[in-house]
Amino acid sequence: MKLVVAMVNGDDARACCDALTGAGFAVTRLASAGGFLGRGNATLLIGIDAARVDEVIEVLRRQARGRVEEMATPVAAEAVDLFVPYGVEVQVGGATVFVIDVERFERL
Repeated sequence: MKLVVAMVNGDDARACCDALTGAGFAVTRLASAGGFLGRGNATLLIGIDAARVDEVIEVLRRQARGRVEEMATPVAAEAVDLFVPYGVEVQVGGATVFVIDVERFERL
């Protein structure tokens, strides 16, 4: 038995959960935050047989694709006491996945 812990972008969480449940996996979704932008993420917990780990990772790979977004970043102009925003491209999306051995599992 394995526990797959996947952190995905909040924008991708619903698609990931829908695809995982559609493929027959039980998923628990937890709200989380972090990363460079401090945006909302989702942590997905998926308990599965060891033989199905690659299936879960493939579903996540298809649904949580990385992409580039533009973020406005203020630039200080000290001479005029002004903050001027300018766009910076940042990589978002994708997934961070941990696969953990489960010593004991019970469904009550």
